[in-house]
Amino acid sequence: MSVEENRRIVRRFVDEVFAQGRPEAVDELVAEGFTAHTWPSVTGDGRQDLKLAIDRVSKGLPDVSFRIEDIFGEDDRVAVRVTAGARHVGDFMGMPGSGRSYTIEEIHIFRVRDGRVVEHWHQFDQLGLMRQLGAL
Repeated sequence: MSVEENRRIVRRFVDEVFAQGRPEAVDELVAEGFTAHTWPSVTGDGRQDLKLAIDRVSKGLPDVSFRIEDIFGEDDRVAVRVTAGARHVGDFMGMPGSGRSYTIEEIHIFRVRDGRVVEHWHQFDQLGLMRQLGAL
């Protein structure tokens, strides 16, 4: 796969998995044996863990948005810097819904093989998120 093709796959992932929360997109875009390096596996199956995360997040955060600010690729790696936001209406990260909205910066790094995401790393402004949701 070319770097451009990998970038296209990551753009789809950000849009369809993160922003739209489509569990069926996980089956299309994520390889069996997927490893998420930022959160622990609950089921032992990275794709199933991702689907469970989509379900949890969708209950607590409607109106999700992800805007790609930068996207870079080299070999099988693609990095994106995004601005993410949502409205907090239900349980999320152990906090009951606050009704508040947030906007934060995030960085995601993906490894793509044969047209599917095989690994993912994620850093985000957790302090800014907690402040905006009134947890601090």
